[in-house]
Amino acid sequence: MFVSYKWLNELVDVSEVTPQALADKMSLTGIEVEGVSYPSNGLKNIVVGYVKTCVPHPDSDHLSICQVDVGEEEPIQVVCGAPNIKEDIYVMVALPSARIAGNKKIKKGKIRGHESHGMICSLQEIGFDENVVPKEYADGIYYLPEEAIPGQAVFPYLAMDDAIIELEITPNRADAMSMRGVAFETGAIYRKKPSFKKEELVETSSKASDKVKVRVTDEKDAPSYQIRLIENVKIKPSPRWLQNRLMKIGIRPINNVVDVTNYILMFYGQPLHAFDFDRLASQEIVVDRGRKGEKLVTLDGQTRTLSERNVVITNGQEPVALAGVMGGLDSEITEDTTTVALEAALFDPATVRRTSQEFNLHSESSARFEKGINVATIDEACEQACALIADLSDGDVLQGAVKATEVQPQDTEVTITLQRLNDYLGTELTVPIVNDIFSALGFGYQENEGSYKVFIPPRRWDIAIEADLVEEVARIYGYNRLPSTLPSGETVAGSLTSTQLKTRKVRTLLEAAGLSEAISYALTSEEKSRQFTNVAAKLTYLDWPMTADRTVLRLNLTSGLLDDVAYNVARRNEQVALYEIGRVFYQDDDPKNDLPQEDNHVAFVLAGEWLTSDWQSKGESVDFYRAKGILEELFTELKLADQITYEKTTALKEMHPGRCAEIFLNGESIGFVGQVHPTVTKQYEIPETYAAEIDLDALLQTQTDFTYTPVTKYPKVTRDVALVVKEDVTNQTLVQTIEKAAGKFLQKVALFDVYQGENIDEGYKSMAYRLTFVNPDATLTDEQVNKAMTKVEQALTENLSAVIR
Repeated sequence: MFVSYKWLNELVDVSEVTPQALADKMSLTGIEVEGVSYPSNGLKNIVVGYVKTCVPHPDSDHLSICQVDVGEEEPIQVVCGAPNIKEDIYVMVALPSARIAGNKKIKKGKIRGHESHGMICSLQEIGFDENVVPKEYADGIYYLPEEAIPGQAVFPYLAMDDAIIELEITPNRADAMSMRGVAFETGAIYRKKPSFKKEELVETSSKASDKVKVRVTDEKDAPSYQIRLIENVKIKPSPRWLQNRLMKIGIRPINNVVDVTNYILMFYGQPLHAFDFDRLASQEIVVDRGRKGEKLVTLDGQTRTLSERNVVITNGQEPVALAGVMGGLDSEITEDTTTVALEAALFDPATVRRTSQEFNLHSESSARFEKGINVATIDEACEQACALIADLSDGDVLQGAVKATEVQPQDTEVTITLQRLNDYLGTELTVPIVNDIFSALGFGYQENEGSYKVFIPPRRWDIAIEADLVEEVARIYGYNRLPSTLPSGETVAGSLTSTQLKTRKVRTLLEAAGLSEAISYALTSEEKSRQFTNVAAKLTYLDWPMTADRTVLRLNLTSGLLDDVAYNVARRNEQVALYEIGRVFYQDDDPKNDLPQEDNHVAFVLAGEWLTSDWQSKGESVDFYRAKGILEELFTELKLADQITYEKTTALKEMHPGRCAEIFLNGESIGFVGQVHPTVTKQYEIPETYAAEIDLDALLQTQTDFTYTPVTKYPKVTRDVALVVKEDVTNQTLVQTIEKAAGKFLQKVALFDVYQGENIDEGYKSMAYRLTFVNPDATLTDEQVNKAMTKVEQALTENLSAVIR
């Protein structure tokens, strides 16, 4: 929402407050200000010029040589390439040394052999967005009014000597999506009462109801709907004050009728739509549901296929507009329009939202219908629009509004006590202070010994309960004035829970391993949600997703991390190591369970290079063992290493079938680690990537016993064993067999060599292990170690058909 500081001052006098100070104050009271801009900032030495003569350039078929009066003793010569340049017009001239949009400096120079002492400017060249420039000036220069004085600065003629305050309106404060709403808010902040001038509406003796009938099929779709008729209109450009006002707040001027509807939209927050009544080809206007397969060409020239979900405006036979979203091309206002049917309505927010989402049509009107409008000013906004259209187009307003439905505005009554306010806010407000705040807000109230009955006008439809009143008092009193107090009582522990401490430790360990934390969206697409999981769970759908990529809650973290990898790789980051701790959402088939179960997971991905090559060392790419090593380090630090096992798996179709392992904690599956399948990495457009995802809740809930073992004073003994086994025998199986057979003095088993190739039969592999023995109570003898090694070799030979080398 763009707010003109000068326009605001016409409604509530805050001229003693600078635009920036006003913006800061509004931010403190609950309406976020994105920024304050000054249209003329960065521009200089741009003046009014009068084109005295204009002749074609002798060496060009599109340039003209102009003699321009810029208030000096003699006219200056300017070479101009605009197609609409001509004699006897007032234009904007950037003189030599001037600064135009983009901080471009204008210099005196020669164009095709003829001197040019400046530049005749278009609106775009002095900072106006192309989307707001009137169509007649879109490809050329802009004409200033005839009363402009050559030599004067151009800014006052375009109302650029102003400040524009950009507001970020949250859904709960849709009342501030209008100049009136902002004026009420400003008045409350500075304890000033806004005043709104009204145009006098003059109606003819002819009744509108004699010429048009209006009907609403379902009152829920349009609780308020009315049509007014204006005859004998003359379509022409709007006056400059109106064009300037619209351009400054981001709206392109079209003509005097359409511009008035946009002006009233921004002033009242009331969307209006103007139909060419004669082009409706009917004397009946009906608000109805669309029919499946019906077609409507909207104002943007696109053909829309309708359904029963869409509320439409019809002429009784066929649709002419999408209710609350966009009008139809066949009934738009044109230069030949003579009779205008002006629509003012209140449409059901849900249906407007559904239609705008379905057709990807988001307009200023639909935004207001979706968030709510002031039902108390529907009639007034329509009347003021009629009065302005009649004034600017010499039209005649027919008597009365033809209403199909109508809403009776009523104040909302909310009760609260002074004690309740102070308890909520931790303040010591008094009755006079609270009375002043309610008066500043324009709320009626009755006070009796600290008990309030407050009457909220319809313009603040966001206030309905006690908590809303507390918020209003707090923000007008000033959030910065609320006392600061520290929590107290037994419930304030001042420390982290066991789960929080363990989660923090997991985060610290992963970052120590070289990973960076990422935070992905919890919402994703159906396809990505079902990836990287074997859990048979229902998906949890969002009723009104913003995009097709954010429709369901995720069942895994890995797909979101792969999106992050793709983002980094696309920006030439060749070292990607990310982790995430977050929730996944499982929902069972029990109809009594509407809410999903939220489980905490931890996941990480590695892609590209782990180490880059330099003069001292070679580069190293990520691999399966790097990913598994990070997990083993994590499990070791959490004292869970002896409870973890790995098994090769092909259950996850998104993972490489030969390089993926399922992870078990005390026999229960808790996750996986491995290489992402090449077809999946191709879809994500990323290099070879390794991923792991674990049920974090399972890790944190597992109890670990801490046993102190003193450092032995007796020496350790190491023995190596090399064996040949079938290549499908896993390292884990071999280690478990060795540990079971070696006896109580075995301290550690470490794999130090794997070999396949010459002298090893095809389908077999050579594995070499180092076994470390220690007796904490005495020195081990060779006999004890040899006996243990014999048992190990026997177990390997008998149980796994291993050949000891």
